[in-house]
Order: sequence, then C-alpha cells, then structure tokens
Amino acid sequence: MRRREFVLAAAALAGCATMNGTPRPLVIAHRGASGERPEHTMAAYRLAIAQGADYIEPDLVMTRDGVLVCRHENEISGTTDVAERGAFAERRREKIIDGVTASGWWAEDFTLAELKSLRCTERLPQLRPANATFDGQEEIPTFAEVLALAREANVGIYPELKHPSYLRDVGLDPVPAFAAAVRAAGGQSVADKLFVQCFEVGPLVQLAQMSSIRWRCVQLIGAAGGPQDRPGLSYADMLSDAGLAEIADYARGIGVEKSLIIPRDREGRSLAPTDLIGRAHAANLLVHAWTFRAENYFLPQELRGGADPAAHGNIAAELRAFYSAGVDGVFSDFPAAAVAAFGA
Repeated sequence: MRRREFVLAAAALAGCATMNGTPRPLVIAHRGASGERPEHTMAAYRLAIAQGADYIEPDLVMTRDGVLVCRHENEISGTTDVAERGAFAERRREKIIDGVTASGWWAEDFTLAELKSLRCTERLPQLRPANATFDGQEEIPTFAEVLALAREANVGIYPELKHPSYLRDVGLDPVPAFAAAVRAAGGQSVADKLFVQCFEVGPLVQLAQMSSIRWRCVQLIGAAGGPQDRPGLSYADMLSDAGLAEIADYARGIGVEKSLIIPRDREGRSLAPTDLIGRAHAANLLVHAWTFRAENYFLPQELRGGADPAAHGNIAAELRAFYSAGVDGVFSDFPAAAVAAFGA
C-alpha cells in the first residue's frame, strides 16, 4: 500500500478529521487533560472531550474484588489521599511489581467501595500547582464509568492494561474483566471506537484471538527494556523489520516512546527523525507516539521557554515536528494544544 493510501485508510479507521485531504493525527488525551486537571479523573476526561480529543486514555488496574479502575499505577499514594486516611494506615506494604521493589498502598488490596471513599490528588504538584487546587474533589472512576462517558460523548476510548502478569500472579486477571466490561457497555459497537494497549504481549495476543469481539490492539514499546511476559525479548528486537511483522500478526499499531521517532542528543536537543515510522507503515502498523507535555521539563532544549521547569515552552513546535514525521497519533497531557498544532 502506498504511503498516501495508508495514511488515509488509517485516518478513516481511527476516526480522524482531515484537512485538504491530509489526515489529522489522532489526538489521544493522555490520562484525560492531565496537564490541566488531576489525571484519571472524570473532570480530566470531560475537559479532554471539550478540548476536541479524539480518544480519552484510561490506564486500568484492579481492585481486590476484581473491578477495573482508572489509575496510572496500582500504587495509589501518589494520586490519592490514601496516606492521610488513618483507617488504611496498616495497608501500606512493600511489593515487587515487574521486578521493581516499592512501598505504598496498592489498588488490589482495596475493595471498590474502599477506593471510592478516597479522593484524587495531583501527581506532579511541583510542575502543575494549578492542578493541585482540584485535590480532593474527585473519586477514582471505574472503567465502566469512563466507557459510559466516552459513549455518551461519542468519542473513542484507549485503555491500557497495566501489569497484567503481576495481577494474574495475585489471582486477578484483567483480560476477561476487560472483555466483560466492553461487552456490558455495548460489545462490538464499543470496540469499534476503542484501541487497547499494553506493554506486555500476551494479553494483546489473547484479545486478538477472541472470536466474539474484533479488537484493535496496540503494542506499547519503550526506548529501553522489554515486555515483562517475554523474558529475553527486547523492545529493540520488536522494532526490527522482523519484529514489526510479528506485531502485525496481532496488533493494529504500535505506541512508542517519542524518542524512538525523534531522538535527542546529550544536551537534550532534537535530532533528525529515525526511519521507524516508514518501516512500521510498511508493515501496515499505525504509529502513535507518547507523551507530549507543555512544561519545559519535558520539552527538547531548543523549545523550552526559560529556565523554570514548570513554565510552558513551545509544545506546538514539537507536535508539528512529529506530525511532519508522519505519526498517526499522539498521546498528550494537553489535548487542546495537540488539536491546535495541526495545520498551525
């Protein structure tokens, strides 16, 4: 398939707008409009929808009673007030998650009712003090609640299955729970406006092999490491031509760390784009890049606006560079900026 035919087909599949026949890359609201509201709250998702996001992105972890809820990590002290709740003080514990030892409070140690009693807080208050003014206003949403919101607003939803191997090891399997939630929300009509992503391989293969629903799977790939459920396989191996062909057997696209598309030098300045997008398109895979944030702390050196890491730099220029490189979608904490950057 020629490049133009591929991108137009990709835009139709993703539901993107076009301008003069050129598809606008998909705008995926990363944890909602998390640059302006505490992440993974209904307020963040609603603001993202109002700002024109094509998809809202909930990360999914599980409660002790097997309910999928929206948190970036299963350790919840960084995004809730659980540490201030004396009734849950004894729940703090040390765990090893995907080979990393950490201490805190874990979603899988709480029932849904207990989690609903907590209130959400800003994860990055030093960089986003305005977001912290919303602390305490929102409860943790369930996946079912966010599915209902997406359907009511007629936007797509782009959930990520977090730590599925770990959860299965502790007796909680997110894959059947995920499939059941989508069926309950409407089945194939919901799946048609949904991408499901994971850093592991097995859950995506499992979903792709289901006959009851046709899933659009996206393999997440970082700049280092490899999938937790495939020891010995690196993400670098997966990005070879042979690796991309294998991904195409079960996935519709790849979601990649943005440095794999436009790297940076040691001083943090942008380098020339790699050939990843072209090779992925040759394998009939969409390419969605993460994550675009407005704060200087996250931007390449040449696009920062001063020395304050919390100040906003030229996110529009960074987004335009990736649009020019040919990405099919971007994950952004600031969906309004990602929408506005197209054609600017």
